[in-house]
Amino acid sequence: MNQAPAHFIAICSDSIGETAEAVVQAALRQFELPSTEIKRFMNVRHEDELSLLMEEVSRRGGFVVYTLVQPELREAIKEEAVRLNVRAVDIMGPMMQAFIDTFNDSPKRTPGLLHRLDEDYFRRVEAVEFAVNNDDGKDVSAILKADVVLLGVSRISKTPLSIFLAHKGKKVVNYPVVPELIPPVQLREISPGKIFGLTIDPEHLMKIRTERLKAMGLPNGAQYATLERIEEELKYAQSLFSSLQCPVIDVTDKAIEETAGLIMKYL
Repeated sequence: MNQAPAHFIAICSDSIGETAEAVVQAALRQFELPSTEIKRFMNVRHEDELSLLMEEVSRRGGFVVYTLVQPELREAIKEEAVRLNVRAVDIMGPMMQAFIDTFNDSPKRTPGLLHRLDEDYFRRVEAVEFAVNNDDGKDVSAILKADVVLLGVSRISKTPLSIFLAHKGKKVVNYPVVPELIPPVQLREISPGKIFGLTIDPEHLMKIRTERLKAMGLPNGAQYATLERIEEELKYAQSLFSSLQCPVIDVTDKAIEETAGLIMKYL
């Protein structure tokens, strides 16, 4: 049986292409395209590089998304797109033109400014290290150093949310809420505005935990994944959140980005 050809999307950038790929991934979530390949062409600085990548895009029947700040490269990719009949989507161009037209200013046209090793970059690196080192309540003393403390029951996406917020420069501690564990006293010693409780629909969480058991090769009937146990944990968690007077976010059917956005609005 022949495998169906993959849908092909090229990312062309004079830097690392992270911005363009983020836009592509956001759009891709709206479609059901099971065999999609996204290929980055990074640090593109010459027209011959553009020609080669555009030839590949044409050959594979895909399209290209680009973030190029040099005018000559932007014109070159447009010409190649016309010559090869390839759709090319400009991510940076319209935004840069809006700045020029509205504020009567000129861009620096320097590739990679977004990822320059500045103070913000090192702050994000430090925040990621902090989140990793303090995942799942490893060091309760770190609660007093955190910008954000996430509380929630098991499998409620505390860890990926912590890492996402860390990439925003926030030092995050996530702590598991379990009825049998006494919450650390440090939770009473910091501002309630730094603490966020996470909750979820019980049946939704039951499905997540059941899949987790399957992945670990454990029996489905374990108490961990029963609706009764989950409801008990969530009820206990809600009582803790109430006592701490912290905001509570229902993460049911929410993307990590959406939950993080809600938290950032509180900060």
